[in-house]
Amino acid sequence: MSDAPDERADERRWTRLRRLLRASDQHEGVLKTVRTVRRLAPGHMAPAIGDRPSDRIARLISQARADQPSAVRELGLTAVQVWQALSGSGPAAHGTEVTILFTDLVGFSSWALEAGDDQVLRLLGEVGQASDKVITQHGGTVVKSLGDGVMAVFRDTGPAIDAAYEACTAISAITIEGYRPQLRTGLHSGRPRRVGSDYLGVDVNVAARVAAAAGGGEVLVSGPALANVDTDRYTIRRRRRFRAKGTPRDLEVFSVVPRYGDDAVHGR
Repeated sequence: MSDAPDERADERRWTRLRRLLRASDQHEGVLKTVRTVRRLAPGHMAPAIGDRPSDRIARLISQARADQPSAVRELGLTAVQVWQALSGSGPAAHGTEVTILFTDLVGFSSWALEAGDDQVLRLLGEVGQASDKVITQHGGTVVKSLGDGVMAVFRDTGPAIDAAYEACTAISAITIEGYRPQLRTGLHSGRPRRVGSDYLGVDVNVAARVAAAAGGGEVLVSGPALANVDTDRYTIRRRRRFRAKGTPRDLEVFSVVPRYGDDAVHGR
């Protein structure tokens, strides 16, 4: 009986400690510091998606209480990131940096339901032909068709931005029975894993999410991609409060328009 008060005191201390640890784990200042450490640590911002043991560990860490911010989770991912970088098994060892472009048509599904198969096939044929031509002219490679859009990769961000903008312009000139499609595009740079002719990984997912946030005729570019270009060649407006599932919380996204005046885009 005499031990009961001590047991209750120990339980209260453990409860206070758990609350303190939980509060520290979700404290904004702690989270900001840990995320800064992760950005500065060797390796890539996000571990690759793959079947290596470290990839599986990273996925398990990412999924742990993913609905809540966690400094412990960020530290765990940082440890995996550093391990992959030091062991030569990270994304950089499996691919060179590329800029990934995604495109798709705004409101296509709703229009297609009313238009009929013949008109849909005609539109997709013209859109695909116009997109492929512009992407190829700017040195890009079409990785795959996505129905009403494409995924493409470029060695450099500048040509990718120019291709995206010109594709939006070319698509807007198409008319099918009075319907004028609008293309939206998104770009992100990283080191995705190449599997055959396809690319996989976090950076691919980020590029797709950036594109999905664009409006009709808009070119959205992530901060990492924009860091690779001479910004004097573009009119740039930051997209505030960008949030998308599967993207870093601190990812910045910008609406970008090439400056064609004085031949700025072509470097003359």
